[in-house]
Parts: sequence; C-alpha cells; structure tokens
Amino acid sequence: MTVYFIGAGPGAADLITVRAQELIKAAPVCLYAGSLVPAELLDQCPEGARKVDTANLDLDAIIAELRAAHEQGLDVVRLHSGDPSVLSAVAEQLRRLDAAGVPYRIVPGVPAFAAAAAALGRELTVPGVGQTVILTRTSQRATAMPEGEDLDTLGKSRATMVLHLAVQRIDYLVEQLVPNYGADCPVAVVARASREDEVILRGTLADIAEQVHAADIRRTAVVIVGKTLAAQQFPDSHLYSAERERP
Repeated sequence: MTVYFIGAGPGAADLITVRAQELIKAAPVCLYAGSLVPAELLDQCPEGARKVDTANLDLDAIIAELRAAHEQGLDVVRLHSGDPSVLSAVAEQLRRLDAAGVPYRIVPGVPAFAAAAAALGRELTVPGVGQTVILTRTSQRATAMPEGEDLDTLGKSRATMVLHLAVQRIDYLVEQLVPNYGADCPVAVVARASREDEVILRGTLADIAEQVHAADIRRTAVVIVGKTLAAQQFPDSHLYSAERERP
C-alpha cells in the first residue's frame, strides 16, 4: 500500500492535477483536512471508501489511521489544501511514517499564493522590479518562527512577500512592514482564492488594514506585499528578447 499526500489546491475542486484525481477515484481510504478541502473531491472517492475528517484529530490519531490502513494493505489519499511543500504540516507526518515503515508519495498541488496571484492577474516576479518571493507567516497562535525569520528581518530585502495564516494580524503586519517597504507600498489581500466567494482587496500598507476590517476577513486569506503588484514601467524579459542568442 501507499499513502499519497495530495495537494488538493486552494479551494476550487477543478484545481488539482490529473494524477491526484485518479488517485482519489481509486483509493479505499481518504483522510482530508475538513472545511479546507472541497466536498466535490470527496464525492469522487470510490463507493464504500472510508472518509476521515482530520480537522479534530491530533497527530497521533492521524498516524493511527494511516498505520491501520497499512496493516490492511489499503492505499490512502491524504488530502491537504494548497500544496504539501508549503505550510502543510506534512513534515511531521512523514517523519512518523518513516519510523513506522509506512510507504508514501507526495503529489503536488496548486498553492494558495499561486491562486491569489492568478486572481489578481499579476506576475509576482517582474523584470527590474522584483525577482524574489518570500513565503512566510506569523506566529501568534502557531509554532514560533525560527530566529532571523521575523518580519523586520525578512522585510529588509524589500522582496515581494506572501503571508499565509496572518490576515487576522493585519495591523501588526502593517506596523512591522512599513519601516522597510514604506506606507505607499502596494498590498493585496485575497480571501478564499479560486472559490465562488473569493474576495480581493487592493491597496497600500497605509490603507489595507482598514479594508480588511471593513470586509471582516479573518481567515483563509493570503496577504501579498511588494512593488510588483503595481509595476507598469519595466523592461521586457530577456527570455523573449530579439537580441537573445538562440540555438
């Protein structure tokens, strides 16, 4: 058997890979991350499949489910929102499965920041404006951030910054980022990216907090900060330049 950790995407049921869809249709056991995973994906599970909502399970209980399936020789799809490579809490599950000798594979998905950028109609890396993207979060009610990864330190680069799990601290974000980015730096907040109830807010560090409070956005949102969000005057990419040497 194999446990397949699947990136179930940012919310729209059709934003998953063909590989992921085929695995969901075949697996007799499905563990999924509660309200973050579209119900339409669960409907694709085979008839009689065991479906387990992990929203209220701790790590031990989740691993117990995976080990039980292993003992029965049953494949498992473990659905995580977004992509497993970023802020997915997959690492600790993999560590325990390694110790238990349970085989697994990871199937990538569409991350929330990519869906947010698509909703905004923006490229996050613009020639001559910004070529670096920082993916991070804050630590109010989550695991503490490692030393050197606080917003002030990261912000010194003035790179495009994408903040997950942080919109409920929008006032704090503004306070921490203004000294490095400036109050006029463009900001966008995308809540429930790719879903029917998606909300997009555009502004600057000077006014984005007021907009977030007015819209009552408290979770399931991505905050993007950086000049690339509003870049208009920039050089064309060398990739398609007529002057570029080609084979």
